[in-house]
Amino acid sequence: MKVPMLDLSEQYQRLRTEMLAVLDEVMSSSHFILGDHVKKLENDIAAYSNVKHGIGCGNGSDAIHIALQAAGVGPGDEVITTPFTFFATGGAIVRAGAKPVFVDIDPVTFNIDPTKIAAAITEKTKAILPVHLYGQMADMDPIVEIAKKHGLFIIEDAAQAIGAKYKGKNVGELGTAATYSFFPTKNLGAYGDGGMIVTNDDEIAEKCRVIRVHGSKPKYYHHVLGYNSRLDEMQAAILNVKFPHLNEWSKLRRERAETYTHLLNEMLGDVVVTPVEVEDRYHVFHQYTIRVPQRDELQAFLKENGVATMVYYPLPLHLQPVFQDLGYKEGDLPEAEKAAKEAVSLPMFPELKVEQQEYVVAKIAEFYKK
Repeated sequence: MKVPMLDLSEQYQRLRTEMLAVLDEVMSSSHFILGDHVKKLENDIAAYSNVKHGIGCGNGSDAIHIALQAAGVGPGDEVITTPFTFFATGGAIVRAGAKPVFVDIDPVTFNIDPTKIAAAITEKTKAILPVHLYGQMADMDPIVEIAKKHGLFIIEDAAQAIGAKYKGKNVGELGTAATYSFFPTKNLGAYGDGGMIVTNDDEIAEKCRVIRVHGSKPKYYHHVLGYNSRLDEMQAAILNVKFPHLNEWSKLRRERAETYTHLLNEMLGDVVVTPVEVEDRYHVFHQYTIRVPQRDELQAFLKENGVATMVYYPLPLHLQPVFQDLGYKEGDLPEAEKAAKEAVSLPMFPELKVEQQEYVVAKIAEFYKK
């Protein structure tokens, strides 16, 4: 049996007629930049996040960068974040001119450990950038409390967590702003790049809108240094077709996760550590990530048997060569380093079949029995 990490073909076939119709409508209109489809998606995603503003941009990486700049983060500032995340998180901080300060993770959720944030704050700290990794929100209450105490901005990296909740609150409600990615593999994925910033802050929202169009307002009058980072009208049209299905897809992901957890705990409970959904969270399972011994050997065995897996992320950001001038060394952030050696993500998408999951778990069991 072949089990891919992600398969979008069935989803497309179900939406094909609607997709082709909306793309034809966009092309017939000849309105390709910041048109009605972008405005609709911005309004819908803002409402979905229970905030006032949505600002579409070119991709999730730019969304973080633009949000940081809109919050006034720049040269000489420090931004506290997690080392166990995609490079875009740290890269956006540096692109904004600031210095990333990495603190270790909670080994249960893989998210930033709030108990370690206060010790990392200096007079240069301007913001905290928590990442809601794999689809589960970070522990936001203590982060909000620390930010209020020290007058810091909170920019939530929610690239993997659209639809996730924390104590009944949505992504974007608890921070200054939150950022989404619409990369094709995401829970709400375009057919190319795309991103969005959501916020309740009127001033931040307006600054984001200006920054994404070369910093101009009105057109051809530039008061800040901005970028060309607009959400494409065709991608917005595609996302508008997909968006009404997002809650159902999240429900199906959660069901697939429950199946994996049941099978793995039943067969390999003494070997495999399955994901934990914290009691007050709503996990949307962008990834289903387990912790295992002999991770690399297991991954190779599964590949030989037709099962795709992914390792997110094999080298934490504080040990990346590009950040060596920050002065971190191996052993500084042990939980992130341990997770990087043990974590592996299994196939996860709404259309994943139970038989495929049973096959994946059977092969994992076969490997450890050997």
